[in-house]
Amino acid sequence: MEKEKILIVDDEDRIREMIKEYISAEGYEIHEAADGVEALNLFKKYTYSLIVLDIMLPQIDGWSVCREIRKTSLIPIIMLTARGEEYDKLFGFELGVDDYMVKPFSPKELLARIKAIIRRSTLRKNDPSQEDRITLEGLDIEFNSRNVYVDGKQMALTPKEYELLVFFLQNPNQVFSRGQLLNAVWGYEFTGDDRTVDTHIKMLRESLGQYRKWIVTIWGVGYKFEAGGKR
Repeated sequence: MEKEKILIVDDEDRIREMIKEYISAEGYEIHEAADGVEALNLFKKYTYSLIVLDIMLPQIDGWSVCREIRKTSLIPIIMLTARGEEYDKLFGFELGVDDYMVKPFSPKELLARIKAIIRRSTLRKNDPSQEDRITLEGLDIEFNSRNVYVDGKQMALTPKEYELLVFFLQNPNQVFSRGQLLNAVWGYEFTGDDRTVDTHIKMLRESLGQYRKWIVTIWGVGYKFEAGGKR
């Protein structure tokens, strides 16, 4: 059986070596790139299960690499950065980053997130029970293509926006705390800043337009999804 491939992109040799040493023990095949150009060349050559991508890179930065990859692929991306400002995270999520880790980070936590994201990605691909399409009033979701339409207009949802929406559709009228949403959608026991959920809820509401009202804030608890009739 062919090993799942992971691409590590960082201009610091010691960072790449640390990540490689830690996660290769789990059976993954590790490829490395020290700059953005090399990363894009490898991405075009191989099929990866996940990319660990630093922001500050020579030649082409991580933002540009991510933007180029998202033109053709929804491959999971975990972004590495030395900065932890909310703006950086929001910008990354809008580009379609799946997760975010601020240096210095625990390789054990990175491995946990890698395994969880790959597991969830595999389950989505192999789920035979997934409906092809759901329509809620003017909101249409096509699962095979991952396309979302609001009143006939296709919306450019990020991967995590889409996964949040699907989770809500699968669990209507149930109240979920931020921690429960992080565990269900991100796929790991999150120990950091749970404002990540609030950021994605805000982005998803903006994407849903008039149907933003279906994502209800339960003050002091979390969120729930209340929508019109499914057909």
